[in-house]
Amino acid sequence: MAGNHRARRRHLVPAVAAASIALCAGAATAIALAPGGDSAGDPYFPNQGNTGYDVGHYSLELDYKPGNGKLDATASISATATQELSAFNLDYRGPRVRSVTVGGQPAAFGRSGQELTVTPAAAIASGAGFELVVAYRGRPRPLRDPDGSVSGWIPTDDGAFVAGEPQGSPTWFPCNDHPTDKATFDFAITVPRRVEAIANGALVERRRHGRRVTWRWAAEQPMAAYLATSTIGQFRVERKRFDGLESVVAVDPREARAAKRPLRRIKGITRVFSRLFGPYPFGQTGAIVDRAPAVGYALETQTRPIYSSAPSEVTVAHEIAHQWFGDSVSVERWQDIWLNEGFATWAEWRWDEQLGGRTTGQVFSRLERTSASRTNLWDPPPGNPGGPRQLFSESVYIRGGMALEALRQRIGRRTFLELVRAWVAEHTYGNATIDEFIALAEAHSGEDLDALFERYLFKPGKP
Repeated sequence: MAGNHRARRRHLVPAVAAASIALCAGAATAIALAPGGDSAGDPYFPNQGNTGYDVGHYSLELDYKPGNGKLDATASISATATQELSAFNLDYRGPRVRSVTVGGQPAAFGRSGQELTVTPAAAIASGAGFELVVAYRGRPRPLRDPDGSVSGWIPTDDGAFVAGEPQGSPTWFPCNDHPTDKATFDFAITVPRRVEAIANGALVERRRHGRRVTWRWAAEQPMAAYLATSTIGQFRVERKRFDGLESVVAVDPREARAAKRPLRRIKGITRVFSRLFGPYPFGQTGAIVDRAPAVGYALETQTRPIYSSAPSEVTVAHEIAHQWFGDSVSVERWQDIWLNEGFATWAEWRWDEQLGGRTTGQVFSRLERTSASRTNLWDPPPGNPGGPRQLFSESVYIRGGMALEALRQRIGRRTFLELVRAWVAEHTYGNATIDEFIALAEAHSGEDLDALFERYLFKPGKP
């Protein structure tokens, strides 16, 4: 991420579902004893995520009318039970749910806060796969995050800017909204002919039917829910290929002139970072540049970063770096956000060096001379910002990048890059923690690095 650092309702059970539950008396006792949990246990967002199942795939059918802001949608979710399930939860803050089925059978459901609780007609055995279908309709609304920024489904003057970090995805689809439950996605987004719909992954089909068009996208590599997008608006769409990658760049015409030069760098940035960090982890790349003045940030939506206005070149570099650090390798808990933002910040410095600007060492030296009175630069410590309000503090980015440059200077360029490539390779499409990175750094360097990481990641105030 880059930019400006950002009544209980119970729905009636369908009669057929109630009958199914009543007829399942033999399983009733077991069902009552085995509900899934309503939290993934993340200390920064204790209501986020759920337990009892693992999502394998989301299939989202979205029909959106920008004129009145109404969304008519169906989310089909393929999952595997990790325990016996009598009931389970999804994170959902979106419009009214019309129906829920599990395995093709109507299921009971209820909502409280961000929780959508589903009670299937019969218990799901541990290890069993199941299909969940949720139909919903209404006007999705954005979410105000703890740091004051907005996320989720954010209406614009010609569509919607859709960005989920750290907790906005449930505003537009039910999901297991924690980075540790990654899944593949496909999208079928139907919109008026005058607008475009851009999502993650590969463009599979663009089909007209009357005055409307359905855009189909497929993201084949696992993705955390917060990295999904289905941004809608008037865009100029350019499709190209380079190095075996499909590049789709969609730009609001009002931002096209300012965005032209920075977006030209996508190919060069991707090539440089591939040499530094290892192969680009996905089959697609590109960008979505919208005009969303209420947003004020960019986000590393997987395969195709999204920008709320024309980005600078360093911002493009930052978001492309996130494809390795944050998207392919994701945090296991939000307090380890340094693994995303520190790496992307160091990468943008390295790109500037590639163009003949200051070296990463020169940037580091300049920052080291910055006064301790610049408290926003030094606090909170990036290794554990202290809570969701500080998650995207300036220090997480700047002091976070300094931690990596200090490490590079300590262990040497060759060992540093070997370490970074090994980090990416070992955790591709997975999750990791700061402790695991420190352990790997010590293993590769043969040095005790506790003091260095304590100084730059965990000690309050200027290192």
